[in-house]
Amino acid sequence: MVEGTNRRWLLARRPTGTVGPDNFRWSEGPIPRVEEGKALVRNLWLSFDPTQYLLIAHDSPSSPVQIGGAMSSIAVAQVVESRLPGFAPGDLVHGHFAWEDYTLTDGSGFLPMFRVAPGVPPNLALGVLGYTGMAAYFGLLEIGRPKAGETFVVSAAAGGVGSIAGQIAKIHGMRAIGIAGGKQKCDWLVKELGFDGAIDHRAGNVGAELGRLCPDGIDVYFDNVGGPILDEALAHLRRKGRVVICGITSLYTATTAAPGPSNYTALVMERGRMEGFFAADYVERFPEARTALTGWLSEGRLKSREDVVEGLEKAPETLARMFTGSNVGKQLLRIADPG
Repeated sequence: MVEGTNRRWLLARRPTGTVGPDNFRWSEGPIPRVEEGKALVRNLWLSFDPTQYLLIAHDSPSSPVQIGGAMSSIAVAQVVESRLPGFAPGDLVHGHFAWEDYTLTDGSGFLPMFRVAPGVPPNLALGVLGYTGMAAYFGLLEIGRPKAGETFVVSAAAGGVGSIAGQIAKIHGMRAIGIAGGKQKCDWLVKELGFDGAIDHRAGNVGAELGRLCPDGIDVYFDNVGGPILDEALAHLRRKGRVVICGITSLYTATTAAPGPSNYTALVMERGRMEGFFAADYVERFPEARTALTGWLSEGRLKSREDVVEGLEKAPETLARMFTGSNVGKQLLRIADPG
């Protein structure tokens, strides 16, 4: 039995619009005792994604996180004690665990727990080789169906999913245009990741810039934000264009209902297609994606960047970064190193 204190973050109040430290409460208590059919894991790294907002936004009996309950993230942890078949002390595992030092799990839940492949560091297991990379890979290849020579545009391009999706588009011979907030991010996309162009949505007219950089239209638009930028992309859709709906960050924190896109008629006029997806839809094919992504990393054709915050005590402010555009690359929080 592991002795000591388990630090954790509980939901104090549901967010209205913005989310931050005021929505959570710090708590300390005993480390859980291991029960039959469960394992005790020590959380090492937490992943942060805009969709976490949906876990706490709605006040209903079916909400994934109730007031007073522990907030959670996709995480990499290390098994400390196990009475769960298939897992042994020392194993590094990937799962959906609470914002806390130690989690007692039966291995099921929103995301099933699985062992991290030997030699894969936790940051990559949560980023380019985790659900972030899976979303970029399957969103583009299965929903976007890229072809060499086509024009690809991605919003939130300097984030975890967007930056990877743009690089995969380049690997498949596409022209890649990223939409991001701020000159620093746009410069990073073009100068370091090899994007063919970048649009700073804070600096000017996104529609005009799309017209300039995509004079023949957009073949594949990979949407991570929704809202007005989606509308502009639809207005520039090319014949037989595809729109991949991966996220709607601009709407998660909205306090009033947003209007639907006014340019959706482009889907009719250009015979386009718009489709949403979850990376988990392709869980049986994750090994295929990891093999491809690992190969591109080793060849230098794919670059990974993580924005790392240190310390469990900073988890609430790290989540808030997802909605202020502060992060560049995959947003992670490091709690501890493997033992």
